[in-house]
Amino acid sequence: MKAERDRKRIREFFELIGNPYSLRKFSNPVLVYDIYNDDVRYSVWEEDMLDRFGLENVDGWDKKENSLFCPDWMLDDEYEEDDDDDDEDYEEEECEN
Repeated sequence: MKAERDRKRIREFFELIGNPYSLRKFSNPVLVYDIYNDDVRYSVWEEDMLDRFGLENVDGWDKKENSLFCPDWMLDDEYEEDDDDDDEDYEEEECEN
């Protein structure tokens, strides 16, 4: 189970799954999610509530979506948003040829 606190990433998730979820009612939203088989189970918590009770005490999910529509950062532990290393490798290969 993981928690995402970045509001931009939370919005990105809801845009990709096609759910017009409004974060206005949260002052500090936290997307709590778990990937199980090909599904992502999730719920949105208020940060202070989650800090008070702990991530390990989340025992239910608001919804379930197919992981096919989820952003890469959610599915891959090693995802880096700024992937400049690949560009440098590509440029080096071009120079060698």
